[in-house]
Amino acid sequence: MRIVVIYKDNNDYTSTVTDYLRDFKHQTGHDLEILDPDTANGTQFCQTYDIVEYPSIIAISNDSILQNSWRGLPLPTISELSYYVQ
Repeated sequence: MRIVVIYKDNNDYTSTVTDYLRDFKHQTGHDLEILDPDTANGTQFCQTYDIVEYPSIIAISNDSILQNSWRGLPLPTISELSYYVQ
């Protein structure tokens, strides 16, 4: 399972996302993948999964099938998202 956090740095929500990433790592021991939508890879990824709102978090199966997505704020609870990293 792959969990990807898509957000743009230096925005109003940046500190919320970085705090969430830190707390997630502290509580679960897992790092989440981070993707900048303004990079070439990020743009293609966002088009593939129809992501137009930031921050967004998506859970993708090993065969690249979307399992769940959370768009905008508030971010999902850590316990809700930790289900996908087990």
